[in-house]
Amino acid sequence: QVQLVESGGGLVQAGGSLRLSCVASGGTSRDLTWGWFRQRPGKEREFVGRISRSGDTTSYADFVKGRFAISRDNVKNTVALQMNSLKPEDTAQYFCAAARMFASSSSATFDYWGRGTQVTVSS
Repeated sequence: QVQLVESGGGLVQAGGSLRLSCVASGGTSRDLTWGWFRQRPGKEREFVGRISRSGDTTSYADFVKGRFAISRDNVKNTVALQMNSLKPEDTAQYFCAAARMFASSSSATFDYWGRGTQVTVSS
């Protein structure tokens, strides 16, 4: 069973940056498609981005394009979400997720989930 643990959340001012990390244990991360989701207060969980098994392909939600970037390290079994130019509306609980097969932007296509890390952006 793959277990995911996120880290790196915190409080940052608008315009600032944060880097979230997620480490996988109990499996080989190179076989997984990784994704990041978030849940803002009072909202449904939403797709942020994903990265292919090889790391060659990434896709992002429109609201983070050009500001966020996902990368992976298959040796360390980690995936990172670099968040730049943060806005107050980026305040959310951020979750990493992993899929054994191809995954889309739908949370239903991911098999494993972390517990999340809180990101708060002050104005």
